[in-house]
Amino acid sequence: MLSSTAPRQSRVRATYMRGGTSKGTFFLAEDLPEIVRSDPAARDRFFQRVVGSPDAYGKQIDGMGGATSSTSKIVVIARSQRPNCDVDYTFGQVPINGDHVDWSGNCGNLTGAVGPFAIHRGLIDVQSDGLSVVRIWQTNLRKLIVARVPVEAGEVVELGQFRLDGVTFPAAEVQLDFVDPGSGSDDGAASLFPTGNVVDELDVPGIGRMDATYISAGNPTIFVDASSLGLLGTELQADVNGDVALLSRLEAIRAHGAVAMGIAPNVHAASARHQHVPKLAFVATPQDYTASNGSRVLWTDVQLLARILSMGVLHHAMTGTGAVALAAALSVPGTVPQRLGIKTMPVHFGHPSGKARVGAETVRTASGWHVRSVSLSRSARRLMDGHIFVPSDFT
Repeated sequence: MLSSTAPRQSRVRATYMRGGTSKGTFFLAEDLPEIVRSDPAARDRFFQRVVGSPDAYGKQIDGMGGATSSTSKIVVIARSQRPNCDVDYTFGQVPINGDHVDWSGNCGNLTGAVGPFAIHRGLIDVQSDGLSVVRIWQTNLRKLIVARVPVEAGEVVELGQFRLDGVTFPAAEVQLDFVDPGSGSDDGAASLFPTGNVVDELDVPGIGRMDATYISAGNPTIFVDASSLGLLGTELQADVNGDVALLSRLEAIRAHGAVAMGIAPNVHAASARHQHVPKLAFVATPQDYTASNGSRVLWTDVQLLARILSMGVLHHAMTGTGAVALAAALSVPGTVPQRLGIKTMPVHFGHPSGKARVGAETVRTASGWHVRSVSLSRSARRLMDGHIFVPSDFT
């Protein structure tokens, strides 16, 4: 028989969802314990415990996380009070062995699951059949995202024939439009390139100088040419993530870029507290290579190759926000990705798991380049819906 002082657990409503090539635990804000909603420190402790962090073993065995940057994620959804928006979407990236939650950026892949989740939980009045439009306010970046979710008989269609490289099984397509994705002010026009330049010279002590494009679209991202890193652009996770010296070099480049973008005050803070953004990505001209599932990607099928690092390691595919940043950069003359010879949209690019397609609508204004929207497609599926259990001292 349990004593009155025995440790107990609290039960909290949650949904575990795949969105694109990521997975995360989704909550309605109103379902969270009051202390989690009102106290930022308690909030972070709660969400770390949900995913099983910090975990010095690096496995997140005692939580919902999957021990990768793609699966150590939290999403909180609420009815929006903003005009012309349906829901507010807040994203948290939880380090596997870290004592904080990074709320500074977005997850583009999980964005694909926000609209379906909102419909599943009754936040959206949907039509009987067709595409239901969900207007999402991304609170981390203060940007609008429009999702078009397939519905049938008033229910979300989750299964279908849309294939997304990096996801084993086909599913229904969710169309996403990232409206005016440049970060900063709501108009976005002046903040697409934080330094005001489409290309800067990045000087990293002990590594050297290289051209870099700093762009704030989707998530703040640093683009460099693969050759400046001594890489080919065809690399898979196995080629990068076991190379400690290479990862250290790439993190040094990312940290110096974070300082140049004004995201971190110094490189130590960039590596310690700003692991989620900016992302570091490298690009290359098309080449044949074998994707992580064994399929061949031919140089004739893509217009460039792109790889991106997330939370210190090479991502297994392409982050959704990385695809947004890439599309934005490709649409502006002179950026590192655009210098590979890209002339038209949409663009097909190769990543470690295969290929992807992105498009952008960009105009030049008196204040500079302005990305009106970036479009891409993802899919989403509920994996579990019910309650999770968290020790009561975390709630």
